[in-house]
Amino acid sequence: MLKGNAVVFTQGGPTAVINATWVGVVEGLMNAAEVTGIWGALNGIDGILKENFVDLSGQNIHTINAITRTPGSQLFSTRHKPKPEDNAKMLSVFQKHNIRYVFGIGGNDTSESLDIINDAAREREYELRLFHVAKTVDCDLVENDHTPGYGSAARFVANAFRGVDLDNQCFGGFYLGVCMGRHAGFLTAASALGRTTPDSGPHLIYLPERPFDLDRFCQDVEEVYRRHGRCVVAVSEGIENKEHVPILQVLSGGKLEADSHGNVQLSGTGALADALVEHVKRYLEGKGVVKKLRARGDTLGYLQRSFPDQSPVDREEALGIGKFAAKMALSGNIDGSCAIHRVSDQPYRVEFRLLPLKAVAGKTKRMPDDFINAAGNNVTPAFLAWGKPLIGELYEFGMLDYSKKPRLG
Repeated sequence: MLKGNAVVFTQGGPTAVINATWVGVVEGLMNAAEVTGIWGALNGIDGILKENFVDLSGQNIHTINAITRTPGSQLFSTRHKPKPEDNAKMLSVFQKHNIRYVFGIGGNDTSESLDIINDAAREREYELRLFHVAKTVDCDLVENDHTPGYGSAARFVANAFRGVDLDNQCFGGFYLGVCMGRHAGFLTAASALGRTTPDSGPHLIYLPERPFDLDRFCQDVEEVYRRHGRCVVAVSEGIENKEHVPILQVLSGGKLEADSHGNVQLSGTGALADALVEHVKRYLEGKGVVKKLRARGDTLGYLQRSFPDQSPVDREEALGIGKFAAKMALSGNIDGSCAIHRVSDQPYRVEFRLLPLKAVAGKTKRMPDDFINAAGNNVTPAFLAWGKPLIGELYEFGMLDYSKKPRLG
């Protein structure tokens, strides 16, 4: 029996259900003889480095239950990538407080950070049970069917486009929404999950898995506009041209800033949406398709991550994967990454699996080819079948039957 304290922390962008995951870890560790205390490190690994902990096992049970439905991260976060000197200091903190169980909830960068910490612990021969617990709204962790956080963010995106499509029907015109997704288009693709009729938007969807061509984009919009008298488009922030240059950089002509993990800032402003809207406006007006185009663009930004409308499936899986991580830690497994594997579509069912950290660390999953149409401007029925169970049921909209006309006179 490895006896000591447990620490749990969250890294990277928050989600609508990340709190449910660490609550699952806490619930799974409660009353375990091996665990002498359950602590939360505030602000991710920064909290470990600064020894800034909070007691999680001593919290009010009503508060803990409410936190499972609370978006954002009550443990706060960081994007700090550990350096060799950080690893040495963290291990000293672990030894000082007899921390033997470590749970990091996050995405690609978190799995990579934990893998580095784990290697350092082995070199020092300090025994840890260290677990990465999947989380990311981008849904881009390899070896995972999907990740906690995605379902709720996808639900928001689906509803956002349901609403804006009906808004666009009122006056016609062109609307473009930019969604999160640096290298993977899962979240942008979710815009299709709210379509109510065959003519509903988004009519076009562009993902980072396919090269984005500005001329072809304008032609696609023109075709839809001539057919419907309007066009709604969903675009991923990470779209690139065939030379792998971000379209935001092409249109702005400037160099983009990057964080400590090398991630370029793509959607901190509305620059991409504004540039694409202006490009389409000039094209359609220049060709005489419309005299003056009614055109708008939005960047959904942070709204996607922590909107307080959880997918019920997402919340349950977030709790479940946290409890699974705790169970693995108490079963004698030394380390690993906790992932979601889909067992069946009908009925929808998943199971949790433990993978080697190095199988996940620093790798990126892309949208499968069969989820994207041949033209690269929409999703396929295969994606819709995959994604619908994850967002939960959306309430039905009422649609008038315009064929029913009154008798006049």
